[in-house]
Amino acid sequence: MIGLDTNVAVRLLVEDDATQTAAAVRLVRRAREEGARLYVADVVVCEIAWVLRSCYGRSREEIADALDLLAGVDEAEFESADRVAAAIAAYRDGKGDLADYLLRECASAAGCAAVATFDRALLKEPGFVSPDPARWGPDVTLREVAPPYVRRRGRRRR
Repeated sequence: MIGLDTNVAVRLLVEDDATQTAAAVRLVRRAREEGARLYVADVVVCEIAWVLRSCYGRSREEIADALDLLAGVDEAEFESADRVAAAIAAYRDGKGDLADYLLRECASAAGCAAVATFDRALLKEPGFVSPDPARWGPDVTLREVAPPYVRRRGRRRR
């Protein structure tokens, strides 16, 4: 398996440099021929969204569509495909950056009750809370949900 850097993925999506786009397409074709996967890390997904917005002026919808397109490439193996899909869906209608929504998905998968943020727009969305515990509702806690680890009793060594 080969990991994709952001610039390779962007070339596949934007096709703004003929030489680099052709090389990126050859990579995908080779992976297809060999039945291989191309690894797309979560950080690359976030960088793609940032590059498409800041360098190419793409809208939220265009960015979400581009990421959905990349997610549909059979040869692409996402680090956390379900989390990325949920983050893209939230990004389409939300106020935050794609990275905010992917962070929320990753935190939730790790057992977090919420993500603490100062971003006022995000504080209006589920899964985000103020860093000030005095502003939390009764359903937010720092306690872990999973039961504590209990050591099994066994025979003692002598």
